[in-house]
Amino acid sequence: MSPSDITGLVLAGGAGRRMGGRDKGLIDLNGRPLAAWTADALRPQVGRLWISANRNIERYAGLAERVIPDRLDGYQGPLAGIAATLAAVDTPWLLTAPCDTPLLPADLATRLAAALAADPSADLAVAADSERQHPLHALLPARLAASLDAYLAAGGRSVHGWLEAQAVALADFSAVPRAFSNANRPEDLAHLG
Repeated sequence: MSPSDITGLVLAGGAGRRMGGRDKGLIDLNGRPLAAWTADALRPQVGRLWISANRNIERYAGLAERVIPDRLDGYQGPLAGIAATLAAVDTPWLLTAPCDTPLLPADLATRLAAALAADPSADLAVAADSERQHPLHALLPARLAASLDAYLAAGGRSVHGWLEAQAVALADFSAVPRAFSNANRPEDLAHLG
C-alpha cells in the first residue's frame, strides 16, 4: 500500500456540543485551527486529503483538496462523514482522523497498514494505546461502504457498534500515548499546546 492508494479524511463535521456549539475544527490552537494541525499531519501520509464538514465549508476548503458534507441531515456523527466520503472516494483506502487530534504520529498510515498486513482476516485497522482503542484513527478499505451505509440506514450511529460487525486489526501506539490526545472541551486545549 502506498500513499497514492489512500485518501486522508479529517473528521470535522460535528456539532461541537461539548465546545458550546463552536465548530471544533476551527478552534484556535497556537495560532492555527485544530483541523489544520490534523490536516498537516495526514497530508504526507496520503495521496489526497479531504475534510468532512457540515458548516464553514469555505474555511475548510483552504485546508484540503475537497470538503465532503454528510449525506444525512442533523449531525449524525462521524460515521455519516465517513460514509459520505466512501461514496465519493476513488482510492482503495481511507485514512481517518478527528479534527481535534493535532499530535498525530507521522507514521499513522504505515503502522495501520502494517497491522492489516499482519492480520489477513482483518477488514480494517484502528489505532490503540495501552489504555484504549481510538476507532476514528482508522485505515479502512473503500469496499466497506455498503456495510456502513446499511448500518446507518438501520439507524446505527455508534462507531463501536459498527466496528463490532467488522474484523479489526489493532496498531499498537503505546509508545506514543499523547499522539491521540484530543480537545473535547475548551479546557483540553491547554494540554495540547
